[in-house]
Amino acid sequence: MANVDRKNVERIIEAIGGKDNIEAASHCVTRLRFSLVDEERVDTKALDANDLVKGHFSSQGQFQVIIGPGLVDQVYNEMIAITGGARATKDEVKSLASKKQNPLQRAIKTLADIFIPILPAIVMAGLLLGINNILTGKDIFFDSQSLIEVYPQWADVASIINLIASTAFAFLPVLIGWSAVRQFGGNPLLGIVLGLILVNPELLSAYQYANAKLEGTVPIWNLFGLEVEKIGYQGQVLPVLVSAYILAKIEKYLNKHVHDSMKLLVVAPVALLVTGFLAFIVVGPITFMIGNALTSGLVSIFDSFAALGGLVYGGLYALLVITGMHHTFLAVDIQLIGSEGGTFLWPMLALSNIAQGAAALAMLFILREQKAKGLAVTSSISAFLGVTEPAIFGVNIRHRYPFIFGMIGSGIAGVLLALNNVLASSIGVGGIPGFLSIFPNQWGVFFIGMAIVLVIPFAGTLLYGRYQMTRTAGKSGAYTTMGTAADEQAASASMDCDLDEARAELEEDSILLGVMPGEEVIEIDSPMDGRIVPLTEVPDPAFSGKQMGEGVAIIPAEGKVYAPFDGTVEHLIKKSKHAIILSDRNGIQLLIHVGIDTVSLKGEGFTAHVETGDDVKKGQLLLEFNKDLIEQAGLSVMTPILIPDGQERVQAVKEYEGEVAHGVGPVLQVTINVNAS
Repeated sequence: MANVDRKNVERIIEAIGGKDNIEAASHCVTRLRFSLVDEERVDTKALDANDLVKGHFSSQGQFQVIIGPGLVDQVYNEMIAITGGARATKDEVKSLASKKQNPLQRAIKTLADIFIPILPAIVMAGLLLGINNILTGKDIFFDSQSLIEVYPQWADVASIINLIASTAFAFLPVLIGWSAVRQFGGNPLLGIVLGLILVNPELLSAYQYANAKLEGTVPIWNLFGLEVEKIGYQGQVLPVLVSAYILAKIEKYLNKHVHDSMKLLVVAPVALLVTGFLAFIVVGPITFMIGNALTSGLVSIFDSFAALGGLVYGGLYALLVITGMHHTFLAVDIQLIGSEGGTFLWPMLALSNIAQGAAALAMLFILREQKAKGLAVTSSISAFLGVTEPAIFGVNIRHRYPFIFGMIGSGIAGVLLALNNVLASSIGVGGIPGFLSIFPNQWGVFFIGMAIVLVIPFAGTLLYGRYQMTRTAGKSGAYTTMGTAADEQAASASMDCDLDEARAELEEDSILLGVMPGEEVIEIDSPMDGRIVPLTEVPDPAFSGKQMGEGVAIIPAEGKVYAPFDGTVEHLIKKSKHAIILSDRNGIQLLIHVGIDTVSLKGEGFTAHVETGDDVKKGQLLLEFNKDLIEQAGLSVMTPILIPDGQERVQAVKEYEGEVAHGVGPVLQVTINVNAS
């Protein structure tokens, strides 16, 4: 591997504000991670111009500079030598970075960390409730009748589907209790017990509380003269969140002060007993009242100013995604479903995702460079299926106007939904399949809204983009869009359009007639069983933006990684064991990065069967990892498989798709120059 140019490392240090601006610096297999004194001092243009830098972004208080696998070790070592700073762990950088977040940012991050791990269960419930809505909703297939009324043999099928789907919502405090106590540093099993306590069948269900209150039949406990309502907290968010925080704090205090020989007898019983009493006497009644007041206030605002509310929330939701604040509204949606029987916010979310996807798709007809066109297509599909980050960060924000037209379309659709009080009975997939979560009698309005967010962002982006292309046509005859450094790079690339077209024709000829003289095609087999997805769907901008190299990602079917070819282990991350770099007999390097941000697990759940420098045979087991543990930590198991940039012999990389099995199906086809050194 080539030696790092010290001057380029010095330029990186200077671009991030100098060594005095670095509080702590660490690195993983692909990037440098900084906690900076002041991110405003970062010179992003200087970083973009640096040959070592593949990209950069700020996330949760950390400033990350993408270097690429292998080379990042040398850059980090050189940087430490230049600055004289101390080496820091990723946790130290993360801890310092989190302190720079304001209280609101920390609260949002905490909520996100609590709710993201339970999203699969909630989305599953939402999709199944959508199917139940189709079976039981009137006027969908027959006038004034539901499907199960016309075909009663389907009634029990619908009943079982409803039972499976509603369980996640009925026992929502259990899911939140597990995730919240875990996030607050306690034993997640105690969080499960806490959630079960709050929805115990002996308690009056929260869904029946309003009627019981009117009838004066709410059961009570009499604690030495203190009357406490004997109610459960089904579908509620705040009671279990606050109780989980108290439980975790009590448990940690007891673990610190109780002798090891007594912990089993003291810690869990005392922590649950104290938290339980506080939950029913103080926390539950107060937070129940606060939650209902917030819900009622939000409902009244939309009742009084429906059009304005729809315009603001529908139009600005994409901005919330950029800031990360959208996770906060997940709790609001759940509270609305539990208290009101449906949420008017989630339908706007679903249409906002579609709007950003439509805007990204329009860029297919504007961008000149083939790689950018491919990103526009794949990221738009991802947005249509509910994942907008690739479209927003990979395409729309770069060019600005697609993002704006996406917000305009979703804002107009939000007004339509709000004026017609379109509700979702559950949370499902936030894209085109989202109609399944909408009450069937409101599908018509929702589909009109869907048409709005497909047409307006697409047409607006396309027309404005074409206008910009014609207005900014340069002397070279190239077309460009206005705005960012990424746009300028695309413009300079398009100036060589004739060369690109010729190269494309040569590539097409090579398919028919064979590879060009001096070239060799290598197929790289899959290192794991699973399903191939485009890099643009990976929830990390460094991978989804292809800033480190070309490749694919695999959603693994099992937790095993095998050698895809005979070769050598160039580098294995010793502590975390989450990433490995291999080289084949031709010297072509391959990065296998198990999961996203799995470095934070510090090797927990990972087992390495090889070490750096080992020779490996095709099909040899390299790594094992615990999929369930990774997902329970709220992390993605999606595994990028990359041909890292900077390999002079690599001429082209072709990506495959579909289901694969290790050692059977190829994932990549690499064309190399056999004459290159």
